[in-house]
Order: sequence, then structure tokens, then C-alpha cells
Amino acid sequence: MQRPEQPELFKPAPLPTAELPDAERLACLRLIRSENVGPVTFRELINHFGGAQQALEALPELSRRGGAGRTIRLCPKADAEKELEIASRAGAVSLFTIEPNYPALLARIEAPPPMLYVKGRLDLLNMPAIAIVGSRQCSAAGAQLTRRFADELAQAGFVVVSGLARGIDRAAHDAALSRGTVAVLAGGVDWIYPPEHAELQERIGREGCLVTERQPGLQPRGKDFPRRNRIIAGLAHGVVIVEAAMRSGTLVTARYANDHGREVFALPGHPLDPRAAGTNGLIKQGAMLVTEPAEVLEVLQPIVGRKHRPAAHDGSGGATHFDTHRDNSIQAGPIIKSAPPQQPSSRDAADVMRAVLTALGPAPTGVDAITRATGLDVQSVQIALLELDLAGRIERQGLSLVALKGAS
Repeated sequence: MQRPEQPELFKPAPLPTAELPDAERLACLRLIRSENVGPVTFRELINHFGGAQQALEALPELSRRGGAGRTIRLCPKADAEKELEIASRAGAVSLFTIEPNYPALLARIEAPPPMLYVKGRLDLLNMPAIAIVGSRQCSAAGAQLTRRFADELAQAGFVVVSGLARGIDRAAHDAALSRGTVAVLAGGVDWIYPPEHAELQERIGREGCLVTERQPGLQPRGKDFPRRNRIIAGLAHGVVIVEAAMRSGTLVTARYANDHGREVFALPGHPLDPRAAGTNGLIKQGAMLVTEPAEVLEVLQPIVGRKHRPAAHDGSGGATHFDTHRDNSIQAGPIIKSAPPQQPSSRDAADVMRAVLTALGPAPTGVDAITRATGLDVQSVQIALLELDLAGRIERQGLSLVALKGAS
């Protein structure tokens, strides 16, 4: 399959140039930690009100209009101050989507994390990057191949991103650390996991970069690892899968990479090795089979605007994507600049809410479909959905799909 044209998400997004004042930084954190405020809601609130402090002040009234039966819980100022203080003691800084150093590639995924805690070299977050992930119980050959790929890709100027897990992740970080590596953590930036990686994590926090969306001091839970994997995929232009069993968290990273429009590369393995079942399966589905780092560079260097060396091998003609039905029209996530205001609906607020509730159901529905079904303008629908979200009455799936909670 010929590699399709690259979507717009590979072009750097214009980002704000001013750092957040301390008061607005605190308000942003309070907003994120307040009840029913997820990534999409955070963005909608900032877009609508133009700042976190104004959004915080409006939350109680918005949730009441959405039908909340009680007062929404706002994050206390003291709690947010304490969290930032603990992060600072751990050597980490907070980075919000509306700040200039927030990773531009990650910002373009659907519903990016509103805030990251980062420790180390922030400059690595906006350099060309490749993720390398694989099995925790890797083979000796798999570890050797990982070190080779990581070393040569780092020499070519790519930051190597991985998840600081045992096995393949460790080998990738070790090989790339001297040139630039980013470790995405499933727990707090000060939580060592796995324990035997304490020294490596300390070195990456000093010479590379540690990234997490979790609060300081929080131990990683099972559900945090897939969330970490979406960040790994979001930070990189492509993902190299070295070894992965058929039921492996590594395949979650590959799926996220595909959904984000990233390139997916897989190293083939022996058919009788269960650690190769997942990677071989990806190749069957259309991921690019690679055996040499030059094959990865041949695909990625043109994407990041660099002249690439002709490969010394007879290449396969380009990378493919294992989900041919992927929607490449992912919208940029963090740009907190409101669109020109539309003429609001002349219908009263109660009528608008009834119409939106009628259009919603248990199945995820697109905002555009709700707009067409109700005859309302987009702005009125978005405000109604924001109120319902803060009242805990809807579930969001990405930026554009919503479903009514408890509908039958």
C-alpha cells in the first residue's frame, strides 16, 4: 500500500508566546482539578471565557444550568498551591496547553492532556522525535536491535521517546540518553517505577526529560499505562515496535499512533516466538516492515523537513498505515483562541437545553449532527453541552462525540 499524503497535524501549530502569570497558572490547575472538567471541557471553558479564573467563577452557574443536583466541587486554591509546591521540590515544572513550550505534536492529538509535569530538558519536547517501544520480557536479540535503532536514530537528530518500562523501553532510553531521550511516566514524576530503574530515571530527569500528566506522589494504576501510551505516541512523528505479544500494551501505543496519524513501523520476528506475534500482526495489517534504522529515516526525515540519505537497501516503497479508514482531519487541540463569535440562537436557554437533550442518546453523537438535528447554531449547542458536561450528564469521546449518561 502506498503511503498516503501526510495530514496537517505534522505541521507545527502556532502557539502562544507568553508564559502564564503565576495567578493564571494556579487558576488553570484549579480548573483542571475541579469536578467534571476533562481535557475537552478545559479547552471549551478557556475558549469561551478567555481565561481560567473567569471559567472557575462561572462553573457553579454553568453546572446548575446543566441540571446538576448539587454544587460542583471546585479545587481549593490551597490544594493547587500544595501540588505545585510538591512538583517544584521534585524538580518538575507544570506545562499547560496554552504555553509556548507545550509539545506541538502532542498538542495536535485529539483532546491532549491539559497539563504536563516535566522534569529536565524542555527543549527536547519540540524536537523531531521517534518512539521505540516493545515487550518488557524482551529477547536478547530484541534488546540488541533496540539499542541499534535508538542509537542510529538519535545520531540522526531524533529524540527517542519511550515509557521507561523494563525490556525494550529501557534499552531504547539507555542507547539514546547521551543525545536526547524522553521518558513518559504512568505515575507522578517523583514516583520510581519500576524500582530497579531509579538510577536511570534520575539520569533522564537530569540529562533527558521526564513527562507525566499525573500528579506528584501518585503511584501508577493499571489504567494509567494506556493513558501514558497515548502521550508516547502523541510526542513522536512515528513509533517503532520491536517486540510485542498478541495481547500487549505495546499494541495500544501502535493503535494510538495510527489514530494520531503517526507512522507505525514494526520489526518482524520468528513466527514461533510469541513476543513477535503482535509485531507480525501489525505488519499484516499494513504497518511498515523495517529491519534497518535507515528505513525509518527514509520515511521520517522528509516529514520533518530534513534531507534524507538514500537507503542502502531496496526499500519497500514507503510506510503504510494499518487502519485505512483513519480520519486524518484531527483538529489542533491547544490553541486557546476563540473563533469569531456566531450569532447566538434566538431561542431561550431552556428551549435550547431541551432540544439538545432530545438530540442526545446513549450512542456517541457528533456535535455537527446535534446542530443539524436541532437547527441551533454551533455556539448555542457547545454552550449547552458544556453545561451538561459540568453537570455530569454527558460523556465525551474526543473533541466531537458526546453521549447521554444513563440513557436507555
